Amino acid sequence: MDAVSKDSKTIHPLWLRLCHWINAVAVLLMIMSGWRIYNASPLFDFHFPKGITLGGWLGGALQWHFAAMWMFGVNGLIYLLMNLMTGQLRRRFWPLSLSTLSSDLKAALRGQLKHADPKHYNMAQKFAYIAAVIAGIVLVISGLVLWKSVQFSYLREALGGYEAARYLHFFAMSFLTFFIVVHLTMVALVPKTLLTIVRGH
Repeated sequence: MDAVSKDSKTIHPLWLRLCHWINAVAVLLMIMSGWRIYNASPLFDFHFPKGITLGGWLGGALQWHFAAMWMFGVNGLIYLLMNLMTGQLRRRFWPLSLSTLSSDLKAALRGQLKHADPKHYNMAQKFAYIAAVIAGIVLVISGLVLWKSVQFSYLREALGGYEAARYLHFFAMSFLTFFIVVHLTMVALVPKTLLTIVRGH
């Protein structure tokens, strides 16, 4: 009876919590090392401060980036498969509604967006998490082109060429960084969400 009661109170199962924290480490390593790689050949007229980059030099940054890439890719694949197999994706993110998203965003801007039940995402959260997953997929695909452009020539052409892949990679990283900032801000505003992703309930 106690086991059943405990399961009914579980918000985030163990596999999801593990994927979340592995992903957090992988994304942090990839972003910081990616900024160092960017600085070696910037797309725009600015550089990231050296103090927030990882690797020290281009070769070191590439080693960190490639190591984190495998962690991010494999963990992301496990996350997606588990979400599909357990029905978590359907339960947490369906249905979607653009009209509800609009009202949720307006409420958020007024500081009135409610998040009373951590088991249920509001529409703004649903779209944000789905967009983050899509950004992650774009990062992996464009990253493969940047890593092995000749071997993944079909992906390179599908993305519009090597330079286009660089821009896609940069903008997907920028969106993911923005998502993380918003995510951490929401955690600070609703601290109980941190407890649920640590202990599961």
